[in-house]
Amino acid sequence: MSAKTGDAVGAPQGDLRAHRDNIDRIDAEILALLTQRGAEALAIGRLKHGRSQAVYAPDREQAVFDRLRGLNADGVYSDEAVTAIYREIISASRALETPLRIAYFGPEASFTHIAARGRFGVSVEYDPQGAQADVFREVEHRRSDYGVVPVANSTMGVVIDTLDLFADSPLRICGEIHLPIAHNLLSRSAIDDVRCIYSHQQAFAQCREWLRERVPGVEQIIVSNTAEAARRAAEEAGVAAVSSRLAADVYGLDVLVEHIEDKADNVTRFLVIGRHGVRATGSDKTSLRFTVPNRPGALVRVLEEFGRREIDLTKVESRPSPDRSWDYVFYADVAGHADAEPLSLALQEVEQVCQSLKVLGSYPRA
Repeated sequence: MSAKTGDAVGAPQGDLRAHRDNIDRIDAEILALLTQRGAEALAIGRLKHGRSQAVYAPDREQAVFDRLRGLNADGVYSDEAVTAIYREIISASRALETPLRIAYFGPEASFTHIAARGRFGVSVEYDPQGAQADVFREVEHRRSDYGVVPVANSTMGVVIDTLDLFADSPLRICGEIHLPIAHNLLSRSAIDDVRCIYSHQQAFAQCREWLRERVPGVEQIIVSNTAEAARRAAEEAGVAAVSSRLAADVYGLDVLVEHIEDKADNVTRFLVIGRHGVRATGSDKTSLRFTVPNRPGALVRVLEEFGRREIDLTKVESRPSPDRSWDYVFYADVAGHADAEPLSLALQEVEQVCQSLKVLGSYPRA
């Protein structure tokens, strides 16, 4: 029997009808169960509203996905497919009462927009912002429920502007998103007719070898972001863009070539920021901002405290202090939740060594 979509070659028509009748019956059962699930979600939302609790609970969401993966051990769908399906079910359930409003850095179809949609689904209101600071401001002023901002790329390093915004912000990190970055060549014209290509400078850098080999001599024009590149390509003949598949859908472009990035493991990390903390899940990460006295061994004492308690330190970044010349601010990611041992005990000791210590947030590990 053919594995292709459509009617199987040589299959009796009666067999097809029986299978399709079964699918119709199952779909009706699924829809009825979704209606029941939605009613329960709506009741939970009203209870949370009465208790002034956040509608979005990353710890509960993670528990749901973990449970589904366990139930899916013998299923025909991949864990990724099951997660994607339930992501949208959860997104639609939240929207039954009041849709979440999500601020994100960049225009529609930017990679931050893609990351936000992957976390919150399509049944929310998305609010694009022109700068990371605007995302923070929207959430701080309660015009948006959560924000999504880029913080690091595996090939280009940290996004300094995002880190610096945590210095004076009361917002908490309540989630992280790891998005594999796939660049595509988009256009309304055939590849041989392309005379110039628009994109962001980082996208050009991440596709340098492919562009040199496949479209040598074609002019490269830098614009503010990859979504803007797609918008321009949609308006001009003979123009292409290095951008995302979502941008192709939004701006009506053809995908001439997929995955033109030079490195397949190009990943950008995004942070979800909000006004509320997240409960421990048992598989968490905590982000810290701290300063130490300007004397030998001060930073070592902090790091040794984590090592003594066998706490994994996954990242340390230093930034010049905005307050004092030649002093530094450190940003660190450590395994564990700030409210759970052993990290809670380590932070008590570290606080005695640091000039300042701020827990930026504890959240489920991506």
